[in-house]
Amino acid sequence: MTMKRDIPLPPLDEQMLTGAEASRSLAWVAGAIAFVLAWLVTWYWGTATEIAGIWWRSDTFAHGLIVLPVFGWLVWRRREWLAGSRPSAWAATGLLALPLGLGWLIAELGSVAGAAHFMFVAMVVTGCVVMLGRRLAALLLFPLAFLFFGVPIGEFLLPVMMQHTADFAVAALRLSGIPVYQEGLYFVIPNGRWSVVEACSGVRYLIASLMVGALYAYLNYNRLSRRLAFMGVALVVPIVANWVRAYITVMVGYLFGNEAVEGFIHIVYGWVFFGIVVFLMFWIGSYWREEELAAPAVATVMPAPQAARYWLACLPFLAITAAFPLLLRSLEAPVPAFSVALELPEAAPGWQRMPAEQPVFTPSYHGQRGEASAIYRGEDGGDVLLYVAYYARQQRGHEMVTWGNGLLGADRPGWRILRSDVAELPQGGKANHGQITNGVLRLDAWHWYRMDERVVTSDYLAKAFLALDRSFGRPDDSAVVVVLVNATEAPELARKRALAFIEAHRPALERSLDAVEIPR
Repeated sequence: MTMKRDIPLPPLDEQMLTGAEASRSLAWVAGAIAFVLAWLVTWYWGTATEIAGIWWRSDTFAHGLIVLPVFGWLVWRRREWLAGSRPSAWAATGLLALPLGLGWLIAELGSVAGAAHFMFVAMVVTGCVVMLGRRLAALLLFPLAFLFFGVPIGEFLLPVMMQHTADFAVAALRLSGIPVYQEGLYFVIPNGRWSVVEACSGVRYLIASLMVGALYAYLNYNRLSRRLAFMGVALVVPIVANWVRAYITVMVGYLFGNEAVEGFIHIVYGWVFFGIVVFLMFWIGSYWREEELAAPAVATVMPAPQAARYWLACLPFLAITAAFPLLLRSLEAPVPAFSVALELPEAAPGWQRMPAEQPVFTPSYHGQRGEASAIYRGEDGGDVLLYVAYYARQQRGHEMVTWGNGLLGADRPGWRILRSDVAELPQGGKANHGQITNGVLRLDAWHWYRMDERVVTSDYLAKAFLALDRSFGRPDDSAVVVVLVNATEAPELARKRALAFIEAHRPALERSLDAVEIPR
């Protein structure tokens, strides 16, 4: 019996040299990366703990818990490629910390958590490049890029993906011969009501698929074209698969009763379906798998860096990254608790301000420095609710645009948004306009932000204005204005009534907001 060896083995002494040098180089690399993490986590403790907290409590971003362990494993896999190399600080790259730190500072001032988290991770990657040097950073390009999957970002995709999921499910049901009545994310079929909620959007499937898809492409392909092609598949497949999953879920409920897809069964089915889709994606991708490239033999061993020269090259990065947290502390002095009194406008001619009573619905805003609401009755007997929440000297816990604040927020169970768009306001500007319902009552809703005489409808633009004002030391006084009208029986009449009320009272309301006194 004969044995054939396809791959010639290097001499034993060369193997021993490669293995020993791989261990030494890996130790140098691990030490440099550990220092970068320790340095940045110390200075940016609040941001780092925010990221870790989101990983721990959010199902959408739970994949972040394995990003660092996988990163460590990817670095370890490259140990033979690292053999003979030593860190050699890349000083010029440290200057990238300047725009990254500035971006982090502006994001913190504007309370834009997603941007702050991204800037922090980008600083970690930049720090690793600085302290490892050009050669080692090139060898660890993918492991370093993989760290960006730890940024808990992507929730901005929720509204778009939820709407597309609902539209696909409704279209597929109609093609199946099932009559459907749709209102936004909600639709009704003959034996039940359905809605696409955040968990059904497919965002978590998309993020998870992109992460494992990138890892699979890196481990199984050498050519960039194949890696990018597989990443494209990993982007499209989970979106379409989630649409199909939503359609199948409703069909099963239609054929076998809603109890067949409720609660835990619904969740488990979703993840099992996603697992099968990913398995098929990997199975098909395996047909184009390429053999892993062998690491070159160690020809020369680089000398250890001279300590003084090495740390001098790292100094710009270390100094810049330490400066921005100190600058933030000087700009964000503690603000003692205070409140302001809001005076809503008196009734305009043709309107009557009604005695104070508990409204049927109030928006969900928290952390305001003051709030007020009143009911106004028009000549036709129709009522309009005006609600105003005022924010000033905004900081954590007292932010106008933040999670949980909104027309419905997180504490208005039973209420849902039927549709939403942006509409013109009398006297100029635009407002968010839509309808909300609890299944019995339907309200025509108008709301907008007023920020230093600016009328803003976008949360992102409001955050940008807030960051800009605070960066230049300007007051951040802001207000959210909400107008609600009963639209249960006559939606078009409710819209006209709301516009008439806004036209009659907006000038007086803005004068009232301008007159609010804030302790400085």
